[in-house]
Amino acid sequence: MDKLKELLEKRNKKVEELQSIVDKAKEETRAMTKEEKDKFDTLEQEIKDLDATIEAEKRARDYEIKDNDKQDGKAEERAVVEERAFANYIRKQCGVHVEERSGEQNLDMGNNGAVIPVTIAQRVIRKVEEIAPVLAKATRFNVKGTLKVPVWGKANTDHDITVAYQTEFTDITADSGMFTSVDLSGYLAGALTLIGKSVANNADVDVVNFVINEMAKKIAQFLEGELLNGTVNKATGALSTNTTLDVGSTTAISADNLIDLQAKIPTVYQADACWIMHPSTFTTLKKLKDATGQYLLQNDFTSAMPYRILGKPVYLSDNMPTIGSGN
Repeated sequence: MDKLKELLEKRNKKVEELQSIVDKAKEETRAMTKEEKDKFDTLEQEIKDLDATIEAEKRARDYEIKDNDKQDGKAEERAVVEERAFANYIRKQCGVHVEERSGEQNLDMGNNGAVIPVTIAQRVIRKVEEIAPVLAKATRFNVKGTLKVPVWGKANTDHDITVAYQTEFTDITADSGMFTSVDLSGYLAGALTLIGKSVANNADVDVVNFVINEMAKKIAQFLEGELLNGTVNKATGALSTNTTLDVGSTTAISADNLIDLQAKIPTVYQADACWIMHPSTFTTLKKLKDATGQYLLQNDFTSAMPYRILGKPVYLSDNMPTIGSGN
């Protein structure tokens, strides 16, 4: 419960209790007894103490808000300083003369190496998440080293937790599954962005945003490719699963195929399910028509994604295979 709200509720209860003492004496047309007066004085002092505490809590909150505003201001100031320092560093590497202000943060190979400022890195990561919906939907673990994920399943083909009808007062045969683990190892991935001197010389070009946008595009494409296709001895992509559907054609997909494919996904996973496909596959599906010549795929203007198929959002990725035999 909110501390200030709790204090106010406690104060109100004591005020009601104090008022009831007075009301009782008035109702019986008499003076307060000694016990009632002592109780009244005690409650009155407790209310005064609570008032002082409530006032102190309000003042403390004002200080906290001011401190938060100050921290926000410092964070914004730091972002501006680091962006200018990063832009100057890029231009200096291209041989462009830049103005260096006294006392201002300046990056160079001696004190910063190849590591970009934190605020710039955060902007790159946010941009990657914006343009890579597959990555945004993935479960991520921000840890160092190897992460062991426990997995519960059958001990072998015969042993697992089972449910069946039983006879009263008869012992149930004990059985169980077992825990195994999946190791998630960390790997280093890097991206290098080259900028020509003519671009760096042009004062009208926002060098920092150019680097952020171009790096984010390539990083998003790489990570999305790893999530879908993977790399041997590094990552296992989603397409490595063996749930397949024979559509009866190597060049076309029908509406019935989509219905059959959706039905292959277990019900427990349907809530967060989505369609991920190559742009050329999406074009093929957009051309599907019903018996009256109406297109089957319609815009969904009420959703964040403009298209949905069988109630699920559609995401496009160049990392997905095109329509073909075995794809």
